[in-house]
Amino acid sequence: MAQKKSPGGRDRAERAGLMRDLGAVSRRYMASYALFNQALADHLGLHPTDLQCLNLLGLEPGPVTTGRIAGLTGLTTGSATRLVDRLEKAGYVTRRRDSEDRRKVLVEVVPERMAELGKVWGRLNGAWWEMFDAYEDDEIALIATHMRRTVDLSAAQVERLRSGQL
Repeated sequence: MAQKKSPGGRDRAERAGLMRDLGAVSRRYMASYALFNQALADHLGLHPTDLQCLNLLGLEPGPVTTGRIAGLTGLTTGSATRLVDRLEKAGYVTRRRDSEDRRKVLVEVVPERMAELGKVWGRLNGAWWEMFDAYEDDEIALIATHMRRTVDLSAAQVERLRSGQL
């Protein structure tokens, strides 16, 4: 009796082996990123969550509220306020009243401090770009698609965990 084929024409045993390998390498990938993030945060004298918040703030088009920071990071508003306090004390952000709605407080990055952070990233980025240079354009597009899907799935899984739907 012929083996059933999986997507890509592999038999089920080959596919199962690939999926086991993917599971293991995924766990190593996630751990390596968490450890890298911790090392970079330590180097900068920041908490890893604070570093990732700065990363996300750098992607925002302008100043944001603490509520937006809570939404970006998944923190409660109280935890987001404490995060902003730490970033303000470290000189990475400032707070100011919204000129249109004086009840709102906006958090904005300090460009000079973000430039310093950018310089650290610049010293690290060369190795990343060298690694990606080994890939063809269609492979880079696939990696980018995978990363976008991972971001979306991670957000859904975070929501699932926080809502107790596990």
